[in-house]
Amino acid sequence: MPRQLLETDQKALEMNLDDSIYGAFAEIGAGQEVARYFFQVGAAAGTIAKTMSAYDKVVSDDIYGMEATGRYVCESRLYKMLDHEYDLMERRLRHERPDTNFFVFADTVAAINYQKTIPGDGWLGLRFQLNPDAEPNDIVLHVKMLDNDNRLQQQAVGILGVNLIYGCFTHHDDPETLLISLMDGLQGRVMVDLVRMTGPAFEELDNRLLSLWIIKNGLSKVAMFGPDKRNVHASEFLYKKNVLIVRGSFRPATLVNMDMIRVANEQFRKEPEVESRRTFLLTEITLDNLCAVGELDEQDFLDRAELLSALGQTVVVTNCEKYSQLINYLADFKVQQLGLVIGVRELLELISEKYYQNLNGRLLMAMGEIFRQDVRMYVYPAYQEGSEELMTSTNVPIPEGVIFLYKHLLDNNQIVDLQGFKPEILHIFSKEVLEMLRQDQSGWEDMVPPKVADLIREKALFGFPIQKMEFEY
Repeated sequence: MPRQLLETDQKALEMNLDDSIYGAFAEIGAGQEVARYFFQVGAAAGTIAKTMSAYDKVVSDDIYGMEATGRYVCESRLYKMLDHEYDLMERRLRHERPDTNFFVFADTVAAINYQKTIPGDGWLGLRFQLNPDAEPNDIVLHVKMLDNDNRLQQQAVGILGVNLIYGCFTHHDDPETLLISLMDGLQGRVMVDLVRMTGPAFEELDNRLLSLWIIKNGLSKVAMFGPDKRNVHASEFLYKKNVLIVRGSFRPATLVNMDMIRVANEQFRKEPEVESRRTFLLTEITLDNLCAVGELDEQDFLDRAELLSALGQTVVVTNCEKYSQLINYLADFKVQQLGLVIGVRELLELISEKYYQNLNGRLLMAMGEIFRQDVRMYVYPAYQEGSEELMTSTNVPIPEGVIFLYKHLLDNNQIVDLQGFKPEILHIFSKEVLEMLRQDQSGWEDMVPPKVADLIREKALFGFPIQKMEFEY
């Protein structure tokens, strides 16, 4: 049944008329935009226990404590606000309202400034009960504002906050619908690139699916989760770092994938312009790759995610078929040097695609979108088809019309070959391993890391056949 779309005012009024909930609003930065909606529609006395805005940093520090980073628009600030305000609600009001579901909404937002040097982004969160005797749930998200006007950005924060509160109390049993509802009335105005749902209402939810749903439903082109399976945001760990990205299918992760990661990481960290202690490795899975074999299969995604998490990888899920989109996203975090790891066949496909799509004279511009001064592409070799000769960046059959430009990229070290790889494993292909493990043919275990083989067997990943157990009596 289609979801009924309500105006922001209708959502706020519906919440105000719900006498089972009662809560507080704490908003830093862009003003009391969310609370304002609840006051304007009327009947707010039945919903709002308190609103506040600690705009001055000294006042904010006195209430919530200082931030070690000196930043106020950050994840840790939001959680401190939720912790502090929810504890106050419980201590002050629980004995007066034993049958009420408490909630706390908090946000810390930097809207676009007068000089337009701050583009506008923020963190929003809701801690809420669904039963007065139950532990609360948390939903936390990061938003990037896309309006080019301060007042419009403040309005967008208000709408998003109302959508969040309404969604938590009406769609908590359907997390993907809740996620989609965040964008009601905001298409093209905001980008939500992290959502995290925790608590008793979401015990059955694998939060990594939220990263997938963000991309699938167009809330953002980029979302990330760490090896601990927790959704993360680039601003919290990539700011001014050197970043290496390895794109692949990882279906499953093979010895070739791990060798590519190993040699690329070693080579990247040794570059003279890269400070090795300030580097970070990401493994990337694109939506295009996830849908390459048909409709999007969530279990297939989770199988890939499970292996990468077990291998200690931070995963970025993107809808960035074009590398330039991912490069532009990371530019917001002032990434110092960016390394892109690519197989030689994928490199040929990329260069050929750029050439044939830009025969009208825009080739230089198209290539410049990727090969900026701070970007270097690392190429992993492959055997030429039907031959034992290695294909590398220097002998790949580039279209004749782009040879001069391609040579320029080689001469300037913007495309380089990876060194130290293991030629004896180059015959391994994920597609063949996948077919072998599904048939449980002998030998596939030797083509993947031992930890990957163990997990595939233990959890029957990627359609590995579940063997019938024989019991002795």
